[in-house]
Amino acid sequence: MTVSLTVADLKAAGLLGTDKPLASCYDLALVDLDGVTYQGALPIAHAADGLTAARAAGLRLTFVTNNASRVPDDVANQLTSLDIPTQPQEVVTSAQACAALLRTRLEPGAKVLVVGGAGLITAVKAEGFTVVTSADDTPDAVAQGFAPTVAWTHLAEAAYAVAAGAWFVASNLDMSLPQTRGYAPGNGALAAAVQAATGVAPANSGKPGPAMYELAVARAGAANPLVIGDRLDTDLAGARSAGFAGLHVLTGVSSARDDILANPTMRPHYVGADLRVLAEPQPAPVKTGDGWWQVEGRAARVTAGRLELDRQGPQGINAVRAACAAAWEAADAGHTLDESTLPQFTA
Repeated sequence: MTVSLTVADLKAAGLLGTDKPLASCYDLALVDLDGVTYQGALPIAHAADGLTAARAAGLRLTFVTNNASRVPDDVANQLTSLDIPTQPQEVVTSAQACAALLRTRLEPGAKVLVVGGAGLITAVKAEGFTVVTSADDTPDAVAQGFAPTVAWTHLAEAAYAVAAGAWFVASNLDMSLPQTRGYAPGNGALAAAVQAATGVAPANSGKPGPAMYELAVARAGAANPLVIGDRLDTDLAGARSAGFAGLHVLTGVSSARDDILANPTMRPHYVGADLRVLAEPQPAPVKTGDGWWQVEGRAARVTAGRLELDRQGPQGINAVRAACAAAWEAADAGHTLDESTLPQFTA
């Protein structure tokens, strides 16, 4: 079974339903890394077994990350060490997307000042550009990606070059980066420093733009991809912008509450507690005559701007799905939801 909708339909659709396991409904999963498969150096619970089962069901995997600091070989090695066997060709990074974006305006041999790590340097060189390290080299472009070694001196060189007219391109604009100790500044925060100094906003090659997803799908030759991510503002917004189905797993940045309050450009098509959801059917929300949205024994509705659930106590994933259906219907009808009425959801 496949869930095959047009791009326009997927951009407009609410929560979707399947009567077969999700892994059997798509031919390729575009899987985010930070917050989905690992957090810093630690594995995400049930990521390995969830992806192993999905592969056994015939779902191909491509790992798509906004992190531009490492080369695909290093990413593949880390995933393999976490019991997710991965080949470098199954990894697409925002560094590769950034280099591909540079090629849309620059010819091979053009000078690019790279602010970032080995992943971005390697990708830029692979596109035939000359990597420089100083604004005094009169670069044609500045390519900025996250690396823990990026310092004030690197940001200063980028600012000097951008102020002198170099094209400013960022591998992504994530403001935060999940780490084992919490959330650290991401590339978006670092690029914002250069923007603040120059007044020039960077072009963005990473999520939520569709370019990286489209690159991954074309490389895999897929026809019906499923995006899997933990962030609504990048992963799931990127799925919507590309017209691909999107699964939000509640193992990283965005929460169930964020799902319920999401604007239409960031809404997931599926919600799951973790990657084990790939082995499960996805019950579709059904509206009853008295205004309740039901999902397999749980129900929610919005009345007078208040979210109501069918019962109190622990709220599982089907309560989250029902609440999303009710809240999104109300929001799309122009009603304001009283956020104080949302309970603490646990999947």
